[in-house]
Amino acid sequence: MAENARKLSNVLLSGNEAIARGAWEAGARLGSGYPGTPSSEILPALVELGDVYCEWSVNEKVALEVAAGASVAGARCLVTMKHVGVNVAADPLFTMSYTGVEGGIVIISADDPSMHSSQNEQDNRNYARAAKVPMLEPADSQEARDQTMRAFELSEEFDTPVFVRPVTRICHSDGLVEVGERQVVELRGEMAKQPEKFVMVPAHARKRRVTMSERTQRLIELAEESDLNREEMGDESVGIIASGVAYQYAKEAFPGASFLKLGMVWPLPPERIRQFASKVGRLFVVEELDPFLTEQILAMGVHVEPVDESFRIGELTPGRVREMIGGAAMPQAAPDADLPPRPPTLCAGCPHRSVFVGLRKLKAYVTGDIGCYTLGTLPPLQALHTCLCMGAGINEAHGIQKVRGHEAPVVAVIGDSTFTHSGITGLVNIAYNAGVSTVVILDNRTTAMTGGQVHPGIGETLSGLPGRELDFEKLALAIGIEDVRVVDPYEMAETEQAIREAMANPQPSVVIARRACVLDVRERGPAPVLDEEKCIHCGLCVRIGCPALFDAAGEGEKTLPRIDAVLCNGCTMCVQVCPVDALVVPAAGEGDA
Repeated sequence: MAENARKLSNVLLSGNEAIARGAWEAGARLGSGYPGTPSSEILPALVELGDVYCEWSVNEKVALEVAAGASVAGARCLVTMKHVGVNVAADPLFTMSYTGVEGGIVIISADDPSMHSSQNEQDNRNYARAAKVPMLEPADSQEARDQTMRAFELSEEFDTPVFVRPVTRICHSDGLVEVGERQVVELRGEMAKQPEKFVMVPAHARKRRVTMSERTQRLIELAEESDLNREEMGDESVGIIASGVAYQYAKEAFPGASFLKLGMVWPLPPERIRQFASKVGRLFVVEELDPFLTEQILAMGVHVEPVDESFRIGELTPGRVREMIGGAAMPQAAPDADLPPRPPTLCAGCPHRSVFVGLRKLKAYVTGDIGCYTLGTLPPLQALHTCLCMGAGINEAHGIQKVRGHEAPVVAVIGDSTFTHSGITGLVNIAYNAGVSTVVILDNRTTAMTGGQVHPGIGETLSGLPGRELDFEKLALAIGIEDVRVVDPYEMAETEQAIREAMANPQPSVVIARRACVLDVRERGPAPVLDEEKCIHCGLCVRIGCPALFDAAGEGEKTLPRIDAVLCNGCTMCVQVCPVDALVVPAAGEGDA
């Protein structure tokens, strides 16, 4: 595919694919990251292009540190993550701003306004300012490719990592992109030993801090002249400063206005902004989430028209921009009234479902985590009670039981990929600090919510090569957890009993509920059939929350379960919960058309 890609001149690419293309053309030698929507497709696209070593690292901190090492060796590196992943990578990030780079490092922070697939909508432009790392913000797929390439040049010219911040609508929107050939960027000669640059003991760090300040001034000078920022003069009665996808919304809403489009959102060009402001009658800043640009521009002494705070929440749209500048506050747009609500739910046959059914029956207080299983909090399961960030559920369970004691019916649940990301340390902490918590590892053999990526618990790498499979059972035993059980969550009674016994144990315990994600399973069992004469209309089958099983009775009538044979994969959970055997799995050949 790489050879074919070289021959193309214009291709239709998503923003994520365009970022991968830009890194490939810029001569990147390494790509690392952790999957997280909306960034997940970047590294798989880079793998397809070839010539670049890529890996799913166990978490974002590791990914950035791997890139730091490769950069010291002289390689250009791309590091990908979603916005909350930068929180995990922040420890090395802030010091890498001091050390700088050898080979260029570009960090993708894919932000998610409106939280399409996230637990918060933090604005990571703030990280650029706090860490004093330049940030570019593409407005379409072409800019995603171009700015990624430019970011590598800036990284090496200014001796710094560089952020590129696409948001969900840029990551997942397609556009026509002009592409070119891959650059050959040779590694430098023998690696020079530079402890004053790369060993941040206080004496070295104080000198590098001065270097950072000088670098910021040079970046401001660049921003004043760079074509990353451009004026588009139109009707001078209204001027709009915008960047990224917000620029697209504003341009659609007010095509005749004058614009200062910012491709570099930190640092900003003060003189260029003042000059633009002097040319227009009224000046607006259109930006999603925090007033990041607005506050800096006001601090420059430039008057900006105020906007209602309601526009700081969620994504913008052209309609919301028209309302914003028109002066009428409009809350987040409600869904179209003609569309039925579509609450998310675990897939039909999802092996996580039986664990939550059991936990609900056991009346456990469940500390949860980030992943498909977060949906266990929604009706009708309603069996997950906390979800803070990746890895937190294990530590929250430990904290609760340190103040409430073993009798508190607390269970932590965590997915297999999340466990390798940030759950192992929490389990070590429980063992070390004489904890008593029960941890259920929901091992569905993939990173399911972000699209089915591999991870260390599977033993296959991003490139499809074999890797060492992390053995969760041996790991738990090695750190001092003596009560370790493995169950098949499709066996509901066995799963419930294992969790019950683990909760009763006054020592820490681990239950591994292992069954492959239903989306990765090709074989399906037959759909159960209902014996209406036996059915007592208790509704227990419907309460497991399977989308293939629904109540066909009218409002106020007795429960009348019906199974959608197209959605059903034959997991038999509904059969197992039925108290009167009214749901029956047909024998082989029965029910075949």
